[in-house]
Amino acid sequence: MNICIMTDLEGVAGVMNAPDWIYPTSTYYQDAKRLLTEEVNAAIDGLCAAGAELIVVQDGHGHGAIDSMLLDERALLQRGWNGPYPFGLDEEKFDCMIWIGQHAKAGTPCAHIAHTGNFGVQEITINGIAVGEFGECAFCALEYGCVPIFGSGDLAFTKEAQELMPGIETVWVKRGVIPGSGDECTREEYEHRNAAAIHQHHNVACRKIRGGAYAALMRFRTNPESFCHTMPQPPYELVAKYRASKNSQAMVITRTHPDSVTGVMNAYAGR
Repeated sequence: MNICIMTDLEGVAGVMNAPDWIYPTSTYYQDAKRLLTEEVNAAIDGLCAAGAELIVVQDGHGHGAIDSMLLDERALLQRGWNGPYPFGLDEEKFDCMIWIGQHAKAGTPCAHIAHTGNFGVQEITINGIAVGEFGECAFCALEYGCVPIFGSGDLAFTKEAQELMPGIETVWVKRGVIPGSGDECTREEYEHRNAAAIHQHHNVACRKIRGGAYAALMRFRTNPESFCHTMPQPPYELVAKYRASKNSQAMVITRTHPDSVTGVMNAYAGR
């Protein structure tokens, strides 16, 4: 079994807010990288116990957030892609994909540090389906025959993942407490809006992630049909709505592709 692990930072237990934790200049950035890497190591341990043969960790956080010196030596690490989409899925034949440290899409109530790509995005839809960073990548994975089987992050993300990919295993490690969508916010306001959350202890989060990753891969090996995922059919239209900021007005961007989700995502990324 070949497994791709997509990582992000905002959905990690103990990562408290954006300004202090997620940027290279943040006070606790190195602590955040350690917390993420140890959550990833917990997933790697569970996957290996369930029979994984190849594991490639994709460092998907914007500035990079995996500590390569702490990463479990049973996994490979990738940073940098041809695209960027589909984030290395075109370089190996992966059976499954999992997500660690994932956050919910922009506008999600009771989500922690929610956004889609950046805090200026209000909503992204693909063929009318609202998606966040998880959904964008999950659709690309399906296009390459790679099945989403597990994800960990905040509670709002796990609900989003289960709705978009029925049957996926999930584990939540913290939960946001701010209601409402925040659609009234500017980019600058939205970055600070969803900073309140209740966190599980790091060790508890790692134990849950190990168990969830193990259970997901074991179920995929014995009952792959239980991951009953579907994706929109071509042609593809992506619509991105942007918030106003101190430097720009609100705007809408549309991109299309005749037959590829990966293609429409790259058309958007190259805007």
